[in-house]
Amino acid sequence: QAQLVESGGGLVQPGGSLRLSCTASGFIFGSGIMSWYRQAPEKERELVATIDATGRRTNYADSARGRFTISRDNAKRTVSLEMNSLRAEDTAVYYCHVRIGTAIKWGQGTQVTVSS
Repeated sequence: QAQLVESGGGLVQPGGSLRLSCTASGFIFGSGIMSWYRQAPEKERELVATIDATGRRTNYADSARGRFTISRDNAKRTVSLEMNSLRAEDTAVYYCHVRIGTAIKWGQGTQVTVSS
């Protein structure tokens, strides 16, 4: 059974950094397009960043470009999101997501709170 488990969330001050990780199991990780989404209170879930199966191509939301970096290690079955220069508006639950063909799977989410 496919499973995604996020870690690394927490409380950070504005301008600080956090690194989120997502560990995958139960599917062929090297075939999956991996993404990070986030959902702030009373807002719709939005795409933050995507990385293709090879790790060579990435795509970012305008709000994340230049501050966040998505990466993956297919040998370790992990995808990470390095977040720098964090702002209060980055506060949200961050979700790991995988798509293989038409099949998708979500992680349970990890809370990121940016506050002084």
